[in-house]
Amino acid sequence: MALTVSAFAGAKINAARQTKARRATAVVRAEGTDYGLGLQCSPTANKNIDPKGRAKVPLELEDMPLPLNTFKNKEPFTGKVRSVERIVGPNATGETCHIIIEHGGKMPFWEGQSYGVIPPGTKVNSKGKEVPHGVRLYSIASSRYGDSYDGQTATLCVRRATYWDPEMNAEDPAKKGICSNFLCDAKPGAEVMMTGPTGQVMLLPKDPATPVIMVATGTGIAPMRSYIRRFFLEDVPNWEFKGLAWLFMGVANSDAKLYDDEFQECAKRFPDQFRIDYALSREDTNKNGGKMYIQDKVEEYKDQVFQLLDGGAHMYFCGLKGMMPGILSMLEGVCKEKGISYEEWLEGLKKKGQWHVEVY
Repeated sequence: MALTVSAFAGAKINAARQTKARRATAVVRAEGTDYGLGLQCSPTANKNIDPKGRAKVPLELEDMPLPLNTFKNKEPFTGKVRSVERIVGPNATGETCHIIIEHGGKMPFWEGQSYGVIPPGTKVNSKGKEVPHGVRLYSIASSRYGDSYDGQTATLCVRRATYWDPEMNAEDPAKKGICSNFLCDAKPGAEVMMTGPTGQVMLLPKDPATPVIMVATGTGIAPMRSYIRRFFLEDVPNWEFKGLAWLFMGVANSDAKLYDDEFQECAKRFPDQFRIDYALSREDTNKNGGKMYIQDKVEEYKDQVFQLLDGGAHMYFCGLKGMMPGILSMLEGVCKEKGISYEEWLEGLKKKGQWHVEVY
């Protein structure tokens, strides 16, 4: 079914989940640091997109009830790293890795859920007691079938958290993100202690004809990739996506784009159903001549976005929590232009379940 292009907006994560850090957000050096994976981007589309069309998948996973907290902190699951690849170019701000973890079908999940990872080692708590590290939550970046389409793996998209000390003129290893560095440094076969899956905020609409607007910054692309793979790469006859999927992606520059090779292939195969628009803050300028941030790119298509939302589209947001104030301020301004009560408009979207936000 041919569709006209339009756009849409996000959701609110509950306070309890926000407090659990899924990814450390330390300061990173601009670019050019090799942590052992080289500086070149490792493409993923050539490894996990079936050139013949939609991939066959084990459809029994379609009948699976929503799994929640199958594995808990005290009794985590032990997964095994299959591969770790750098998926940004040499001029990206920091290093982001594509990490495939084998769970052997024992830790199934739905698109939009998260896994917890418990890094190895211990810390000393506020009472002076040595205790295991806490759980870090990571949005899952693959569909329930995994990158191999067999339901045996899950993918995480992890940015290595480091801290650049201006006085030392070097990275301070004492302040690096413990879990992100453990994952990005992991070798094939390494064991990973995992909890979950958790989360219901970012689940897809039940009706596969519902338009979906996705707004992501950085590794917030993870759940969006899981949706896009389900929409366009897998052969699921009883859940064939009929709507429009519109992705707004914000990163610093072209080298920091994540999974662009996959998304371009999906756009080529489904030009009437999939659209992607980038906000490259260090390369593009907004209408006022300033840096192009994600809210500026969404604002360029404000009429289509509001039209889609009025028609029942769902809007998903994922990324650093600092992205939301600018987006909400922009949407409030658009409502004012249109003579709409912003508070009533937003509350209406939330009540109808059209607004989905997961920020960290």
